Amino acid sequence: MGYGSAANFKFASQLCIHNKESQHMTIAVTAASGQLGAAIAEALVAMNTGETILGLARTPENAEGLGIEIRPGDYDDAAQLSVSLAGVDTLLLVSGMAAPDARIGQHRNVIDAAKGAGVKKIVYTSVQGADEGTSFSPIIQSNRQTEADVRGSGLDWVVGRNGIYIEPDVEYIERYREVGEIANCAGDGKCGYTTRPELAFAYSRMLTDAKHNGSTYNLHGAPLTQEQLTSYLNQAFGTKLTYRPMSVDEYKADRIAELGEFIGTVIAGIYQGIRDGALDSPSDFETAAGRPHQSWNDYFTSLKSE
Repeated sequence: MGYGSAANFKFASQLCIHNKESQHMTIAVTAASGQLGAAIAEALVAMNTGETILGLARTPENAEGLGIEIRPGDYDDAAQLSVSLAGVDTLLLVSGMAAPDARIGQHRNVIDAAKGAGVKKIVYTSVQGADEGTSFSPIIQSNRQTEADVRGSGLDWVVGRNGIYIEPDVEYIERYREVGEIANCAGDGKCGYTTRPELAFAYSRMLTDAKHNGSTYNLHGAPLTQEQLTSYLNQAFGTKLTYRPMSVDEYKADRIAELGEFIGTVIAGIYQGIRDGALDSPSDFETAAGRPHQSWNDYFTSLKSE
């Protein structure tokens, strides 16, 4: 039967609209007020491939500048999460910042709420590091548990294991300039560093392309030693920094003195992991993102030109 009459034409138009809407995907990004969550939300919007992008944030007003719908998203509030995830097809779960034991339960709240709300896919931002033997290992273990929970959820899933952000070293340049050196316990170990914009690009692809489902990716650029990092910083900022290796105990005491017990201990554990080779792994970035990670020469050259 053709669509000769006005009534039939109207029905056909409505049918086409309905079919289009039924294929439309809504993607939610948790922790949208944080630096990584915000960067991923912005990368998804920049893709402009037709998905509805919304954010979840514990304090929604802190994420209003993203220009997308923001819903309440407190990892401790299971009932709130269930409401906020209504209508969401794909969810980015940004790893929380709570202590390791609390973090596991918080992430389970998100996963359970997602299942109850009919979410079809979860992408989780995990992290690389030593599973045991460092003061960072309890956080790694909690992330591995959430990875297992995501894989066991019955939903489609992708896990990204992020490398170490390079931005904190760049942001610390004035302090480095004051003391004339970079000093930590990484020694000659190589670290798979990355940047938030590069991670955001990769996650936007992992969220929107089903070919990534069921994959676990290490996400970082070319691994660097601290000597190499120091050299790049010198090139970018015209400094004359040197690298000085410290013992783990010495560095841990130094970090605790400046940052407090919890954060100082965690930072020391990260650099111990670098020393021990736990952050020198093959990278899956190009597979996840569809292009190579930005080179460190290009990255630091861009800083020099700013």
